[in-house]
Amino acid sequence: MMKRASTHCILLVASLIAHVCPSAAASLPEGVPVRGWTILSDNERGAMEVIAAAPKYGINQIELSQLIISNIGQLADDKRVAFVSRLADAAHAAGISEVTAADGPLTDLSYYPARFRTGPGGTIDLDNPAFWEWLKADYAKALDRIPGIDGIALTFLEPSGLVDQQFSHRLASPAEKYAALVNAIADVVVGQRHLNLYLRIFPNDRPGDPVIVDTIARIARPEVRLMIKQCPLDFMLFSPDDLWAGTLPRPTIIEYDAAGEFNGQGLIANTWVNDLVRRYRDLNSRPHVIGYTVRTDRLGESRVLGKPGEINLYTLKRASEDRQVTAEQIYDEFITAHYGAAALPDVKAAFKDSADIIGSSLYILGILVDDHSQLDYEMYTPPYGHLTSGRWIDPPILHVGHGINREFHVFRDVVNHIAPAFVKDPRYVPPEYTPSTELQWEHPGEAMDEEYLRYIVTEKDFGVRKAEEAVAHVESARSSLAPGAYADLHNYFQRTLLTARLQRAASSAYFGFRVWCRGPEYRTPYVHDTVQNGLAEIEAVSAMIRDYPVKPPTAAYIWAKDADRAERYFRLIAKDGWPREDAQGIADPDGGMKFPYTER
Repeated sequence: MMKRASTHCILLVASLIAHVCPSAAASLPEGVPVRGWTILSDNERGAMEVIAAAPKYGINQIELSQLIISNIGQLADDKRVAFVSRLADAAHAAGISEVTAADGPLTDLSYYPARFRTGPGGTIDLDNPAFWEWLKADYAKALDRIPGIDGIALTFLEPSGLVDQQFSHRLASPAEKYAALVNAIADVVVGQRHLNLYLRIFPNDRPGDPVIVDTIARIARPEVRLMIKQCPLDFMLFSPDDLWAGTLPRPTIIEYDAAGEFNGQGLIANTWVNDLVRRYRDLNSRPHVIGYTVRTDRLGESRVLGKPGEINLYTLKRASEDRQVTAEQIYDEFITAHYGAAALPDVKAAFKDSADIIGSSLYILGILVDDHSQLDYEMYTPPYGHLTSGRWIDPPILHVGHGINREFHVFRDVVNHIAPAFVKDPRYVPPEYTPSTELQWEHPGEAMDEEYLRYIVTEKDFGVRKAEEAVAHVESARSSLAPGAYADLHNYFQRTLLTARLQRAASSAYFGFRVWCRGPEYRTPYVHDTVQNGLAEIEAVSAMIRDYPVKPPTAAYIWAKDADRAERYFRLIAKDGWPREDAQGIADPDGGMKFPYTER
């Protein structure tokens, strides 16, 4: 297994050093490149492991986020304050200059006194000067509770209580409301406390919408920095690099994801060095970019340290140190250091397969089709519109390899065929889907057919084959690996193979059933056999996953529950019959139908 200090020693040393060397605020000054790691999980032992490992990676910033702290209002809780402070103290004691805390203002409107919620529907009256005075004073009190924090990472577009939904006659546009909020917080964080404020934005959430540009133009303090994800909205393999990152006239850090929120969360293969090197070379060479931060986990025990996915952290370290370093060098250096030179050829081959495996298993023809890594084709619908990479590609055409080797129009070809009928129903289509419907790239009704079913099965077969090859490479390296390292790698890639097989099974059954339901003329021998074989494989692989003896670490994604999700499709298709209405209450054309499955 990969070498690391014992957890007990890490916690003990971190605790002792933090006690002797209390926190001292040290925001990173202008001109110092940011090299950051973000911790999302509230697992203290794991967070301390991340902090202890950070110095050898040249990390000078730790961001505490999500389950540790996601908004300043949570600091009313003494236990949370103590937790945040322990982590900040440990980070400073380890030599990390800057510790930031995440904040999402106006997430919970009930946090704000009722005397300010006098607008329509209980909204905050932004025209009341007393509200802004209270907000600044409250923010200052919150910062007093966490003196070890050197900066704030402010997400201001995502929370449920968006400031642009609050009442105002004076602030006429969303941009004016956003800027007023940011300026008020900046007056405290930057003006009073001389800390760094990072504005975490998703500029491509609304392509062509000037709200981001207008907001940034209205931010008064030039010291306010930006944090922008590597690609629009979320971390998808086929999404292009974010168009706006580094082009907006503010110091900007790029946010990367080492754990794969939508790509298996480190529980299955996520060692894509080539992708990270390419993105870093583009994004971090842009004019206003001053560094990067990278997520080290996706909650629970999913941190990539001590696991194969740690190579993603190493990739960003080496790319930031050496603009000429190649992906091949990074693979060689990391694998040799962690697994030994003798194991390099086979372990490297397995690692290099991961992007192809995930890209052909959790995606369909370049379209993400999972729910934050969970197997799902029709309950979680953003992949068919909101998260579709084609929104940011002009023209929206992708070349898909994976044994298919042809170009597809993202909307006219892929989404139009694979999206469930209700997603394209005019009663359902949300605003971000409209460009494709207005251009008549998609049409209401079921469009799944045998041609696209064959593409899907070909792609899933490719993913299974690549996963089998990766397992074989690990098995070939067994004699060159320490027993613990071999067990860890074998379980990692075996889980990946089982995932690829389950995705093949479920997609064959689900998409094949949709074709079959269109009527007798669609029920070809190929379609029938694809559904039959998919259902049989669901039964077989679900049992293997459920009985797999070595359970993966916990994450937001619970790997073993994919067996339950696949079996749901089995029940609906082969036993209970398809629901007559979808989750949105729209009649389903397949409602009541059941496939004549033959038990084996």
